[in-house]
Amino acid sequence: MKALLVNADDFGRHPLINEAVLRAVKHKGLLSASLMAGEPYFEEAVAIAKSHPSLGVGVHLTLVNGRPVLPPQEIPSLVTPDGTFYPHHNAFIKKYLTLKIRKEDVVKELSAQIDKVIKAGITPTHVDSHQHIHMLPGIFPKVLNLAQKNKINKIRISGCGFANPFIPWPGFGDLIGKCALQCFSMIDTLKAQKAGFLYPKHFVGQVAGGAITADFMQNLLKNMHEDTVEVMLHPGMNNKVLSLSSGWDHDYEAEFLAVTCEKVHECMQKHGIKLINFGDL
Repeated sequence: MKALLVNADDFGRHPLINEAVLRAVKHKGLLSASLMAGEPYFEEAVAIAKSHPSLGVGVHLTLVNGRPVLPPQEIPSLVTPDGTFYPHHNAFIKKYLTLKIRKEDVVKELSAQIDKVIKAGITPTHVDSHQHIHMLPGIFPKVLNLAQKNKINKIRISGCGFANPFIPWPGFGDLIGKCALQCFSMIDTLKAQKAGFLYPKHFVGQVAGGAITADFMQNLLKNMHEDTVEVMLHPGMNNKVLSLSSGWDHDYEAEFLAVTCEKVHECMQKHGIKLINFGDL
């Protein structure tokens, strides 16, 4: 079977992201989203999820570029003086490699995030993470343990080896990051398999910039084999507002259009591709 799992990241972060997810679900362009527990529009996202049961919702574990669920004083190694997480994965990884991130803090905060989602009435279909932090050596096994404790057995494996063209050219720094992520994915796949986790066989996402477009989606669908492919998206309704809010110059609108475009839907039907969420794995 050819199965396509389109997942919207950053659910709950901004009303324009929540709106894009809602409209894409109504348009039957996606059936999966990852919820950020510490973000200000968490409750709005939960309400959308509850009113649209076809939408599978996972936990978008967050340790960078966001807000913690726990009070900052309980997880001091994870936060900056203003009480928020470090601004991006590079800053976190630098602290992590110099042993300034306490793994006890990581476990406490991620556990609190999963707990908040479950207490809100959501049964998580999977776990993944903001900026792929869950893939890091030393953190991935702890994420597996936390997921198992909460009866979650699906996870994202963020690889870069399948249908991920370097367009636009990401620069050497991001290229190195992509290569490292691919190495982590190979190691983490074995760990996930051993622990009995399920995951899409292939992962697609413009990890270092760029956006998934309707043309990209059509080309992907035309060349799909008998496998399950996850496409990671960050859809939104207004690039200017969202870029100012997030500090990330991303084409949110293009990714929204990529999953609501009629040509993409027609291509899925023509090639016999089923749209799924993590719960269907």
